[in-house]
Amino acid sequence: MTTEFEWDPDKEAANIQKHGISFTQAAAAFRAAGYESFLPAGLIDMSKKSIFAKMRRNGTLVRVKDDGSEEPMPVTPLAPRTEQEIEAAALADPDAQPLRDADLKRMRRVPQVKTLRRALGLTQEEFAARYQIPLGTLRDWEQGRAEPDQPARAYLKVIARDPERVHRMLQASPY
Repeated sequence: MTTEFEWDPDKEAANIQKHGISFTQAAAAFRAAGYESFLPAGLIDMSKKSIFAKMRRNGTLVRVKDDGSEEPMPVTPLAPRTEQEIEAAALADPDAQPLRDADLKRMRRVPQVKTLRRALGLTQEEFAARYQIPLGTLRDWEQGRAEPDQPARAYLKVIARDPERVHRMLQASPY
């Protein structure tokens, strides 16, 4: 079965500018690795056809195996880019523009305690009960009405480090 890759010259030029690799080089790498196409028609489970690849600083493309080891992909190495070239390419990408001061002002920071609670998969009520934090205090922290003081921040760090152990210790009888 032969694989057909379709593209237009303008998109290829944009891809080279944006990513430093042509569609032809990428297609050759995937074909050489035994993959029929980037997106097989009708394939729902992409894990059966997807590979992980990365580009080394010297411009070579490598396949990252399931065990984390790497194997070179037979593609002509690309010219390495300087930091200035990388930054210029990133700035030229309309989808990756740096945040401006106005953007930063309108963005809200998610409190760390909320991130921690969500990472543990707990509701506010469950987190408060499990770690013996008053529910109102937890809500104030999460909604930005108050910030944890130094001892509370230290306690939250301990919870983040080993949540199950903290829970077990709080359940144990004091004597």
